[in-house]
Amino acid sequence: MTKKLELFIGPCVLESEELAFQIAETVKNDLSEFSSKVNFTFKGSFDKANRTSINSYRGPGIEKGLAILNNVKEKYSLKTLTDFHFPEQAEKVAESVDILQVPAFLCRQTDMIISGAEACKKYNRILKIKKGQFLSPEETGNIVEKAANFLAKEQILLTERGSSFGYNNLVVDMASFQIMKSFGVRTVHDATHCVQRPGGLGSATGGKREQVLVLARAAVAAGADGVFIETHPTPEKALSDASTCLPLSSIKDTVSELLKIYEAIQ
Repeated sequence: MTKKLELFIGPCVLESEELAFQIAETVKNDLSEFSSKVNFTFKGSFDKANRTSINSYRGPGIEKGLAILNNVKEKYSLKTLTDFHFPEQAEKVAESVDILQVPAFLCRQTDMIISGAEACKKYNRILKIKKGQFLSPEETGNIVEKAANFLAKEQILLTERGSSFGYNNLVVDMASFQIMKSFGVRTVHDATHCVQRPGGLGSATGGKREQVLVLARAAVAAGADGVFIETHPTPEKALSDASTCLPLSSIKDTVSELLKIYEAIQ
């Protein structure tokens, strides 16, 4: 039986419940014809804690954000994903969402990994950990080892989001997926954040949206089990990652292209 391609799609930050509903409904409808081939999880952050500027919008906060995600789950029967930023947030987040995400800059924080793993075990959730830009794929074995002390490896996802290559530039090593999968876990390609130019606009992060599909194709061909994509109806008006999120209208065609590659290599 062919495995399904895991897709994590939604806005970068939860700007409003109305926007979350619009994106969730559109993506669910657009992907309905692929339902036998993909697992779709709605993603959205309640807090973007590492914004370049202190004046940038961070999100609605944990209480309102989790309420929005709960409503998305109930209204559209979708699994949900969000980040947590402190160990003490893990259990509260795990009560609501299906997948807890450890941000890239926090992937080396042992307390984050342990609290996330313990919360996921308690509520039967998935722990998704982003590989920091400062780590080699080989080093993620240590992260898996930490989480696997509390959680089955089937409940651990490692995410490749690129590695720092000089100033304001990231590069994805396509060998990362094979290396990270060797630790017994599934891997995800972060199609949005790997094309960022961190701090590239001075007071904001820039990016190369035109390279999202190019690298996502390569990642799926290289063995990624899933793809993480941020989207917005009008990307230029997005309150976070405006340079890298894809237009909502392009998601169906994007997934269709990735599925062709995914099915070819199974």
